[in-house]
Amino acid sequence: MREGRWAHEVFVALWLNTRHQLIEYEELFRGTIDATAIFPREVVKAALGRNAAAVIFAHNHPSGNATPSAEDRNITARLKQALTLVDVRVLDHVVIGGTTMASMAELGCL
Repeated sequence: MREGRWAHEVFVALWLNTRHQLIEYEELFRGTIDATAIFPREVVKAALGRNAAAVIFAHNHPSGNATPSAEDRNITARLKQALTLVDVRVLDHVVIGGTTMASMAELGCL
């Protein structure tokens, strides 16, 4: 593994309060070289457990390509839908590839 790069995907959450201040950084899921299983039910439980009002998701692409995939867009939509039911706003989902990143909010994918 090269310095600064994970050989597997890691999906994290930055849980935020109502003023968008950080409550906690949490590594939610670990995957393989090209996929991570993400369970919306577990994400909702984590949000409620921290009394979060908002969240920013992030995960890496070990390939080095920061372009959000169709799967990234799909899981973001599913997480947003699930979290909306408990009044937690998804502010962004950042995809990190090597030394570059892509904000799904900036790309209009939220």
